[in-house]
Amino acid sequence: MSDVEKTCIFCEIVSRKIPCVKIYEDERTIAFADINPLVGGHSLVIPKTHAVNLMDITPGDLAAVHQSCQRVGAAIMKAFKAPGLAVLQLNGSAAGQTVMHYHVHLIPRLGAKDKIGAFTWPVRAGNPKIIEKNALKIISML
Repeated sequence: MSDVEKTCIFCEIVSRKIPCVKIYEDERTIAFADINPLVGGHSLVIPKTHAVNLMDITPGDLAAVHQSCQRVGAAIMKAFKAPGLAVLQLNGSAAGQTVMHYHVHLIPRLGAKDKIGAFTWPVRAGNPKIIEKNALKIISML
């Protein structure tokens, strides 16, 4: 185990050094209840192998995490009779990532009555020339 994995709280959950309220587990992933839930049912899905973010995770672990998200997400929606599910994944502290181990938040959404405003923003038409310019910047880095 690397020094990073020794200090990573999610790696410690995977190695059973820190307890969690486990919801689901398979050979590559584990899903557990978030200890700081936005709403009831807020859960996390992580790879068992340490990866910091989307750019660091292996393609196989990425697929496994999202397959687990699909399974656990469906169960969350049924359990909480939620008509929606926010699937949130942050990369880097500037984006709000606080645990530097790839993870996906699954947050049941009940619409306006759940009072979580962070997942809504105004729809404004963008400038097509700026949109194209930004897309070309991204394409040049592929």
